[in-house]
Amino acid sequence: MSQEVETWAAQVRAGEVRAVSRAITAIENQRPEAESLLRAVFAGTGQAYLSGITGAPGTGKSTLVDRLAAHYRKREVPVGVIAVDPTSPYSGGAILGDRIRMQGHASDDGMFIRSMATRGFLGGLARATAEVALLLDAAGKRQVLIETVGVGQDEIDIVRLADCVIVVMVPGMGDDIQNMKAGLMEIADIFVLNKSDREGADRLEQQLRAMLSLVMPRDGWHPPVVRTVATENKGIDALAEVVEKFRRHFESSGERKRKHVEHWKKRLVELLESRLLERVLGGVGGERRLAELAEAVAERKIDPFAAVSEILNKSGLQG
Repeated sequence: MSQEVETWAAQVRAGEVRAVSRAITAIENQRPEAESLLRAVFAGTGQAYLSGITGAPGTGKSTLVDRLAAHYRKREVPVGVIAVDPTSPYSGGAILGDRIRMQGHASDDGMFIRSMATRGFLGGLARATAEVALLLDAAGKRQVLIETVGVGQDEIDIVRLADCVIVVMVPGMGDDIQNMKAGLMEIADIFVLNKSDREGADRLEQQLRAMLSLVMPRDGWHPPVVRTVATENKGIDALAEVVEKFRRHFESSGERKRKHVEHWKKRLVELLESRLLERVLGGVGGERRLAELAEAVAERKIDPFAAVSEILNKSGLQG
């Protein structure tokens, strides 16, 4: 490991904002030094608690995250926020810009906010979200809040990453329980009924509780419903208390550790796939030959299985 990376890693561990920002950019752009940096800081991670906040667009997720972050900062807990925004089809950049909505924290050294573009990635999570969360963990952030795009069924990908999944709902959006995606109902550890001062809040809560009564508890945990009005900072303290209660419950049951093991099992498979693809296609002419084989398969000149065998043979991975 180079001296430059070691110095950079020390700056990240010290929570230096510029070093952390530069590291996130390197991760997003898949720069070669990003892996070395993550390896250098990895041993010091595992202390942060990751909460995923998801739900349909328009439910007030950003305001809820902003208020929840403020709650933790009042208690001097270092906070990191990852706001995964939809991607512009023209620039590839994030459209919504959650950092603009959280300007009140701009001067707070104990708070780090980063918007990330999905860049076409399904599941509402940016490609590098897991690595960025790991980096914020290394930088000393003890509460990491991940706000996702809210794209429905594919949103369940947040389950793999977050310790606690908070699903946000609001009355009056036509999202009655009967119309909700089954996957979204199943992934929630906590339900938040935001904008609960609106008409229809009582009805939506009754429907939600009726539906939840039919769901088997997971290790004795029944997902609670917390009512909030984030714009008025109502219910935020109660939500933070429920998050902490959930944390204690699942740490004592061993579920959190099992979930982390499962997460890293899947992540290792992803890394293996990435390394193998790089080995198979990374050589001179690899991408070109792939395009040629794809064209041949499309024209039915060769079957896809033979095409894959040719690629593997040339890479030395198949005898």
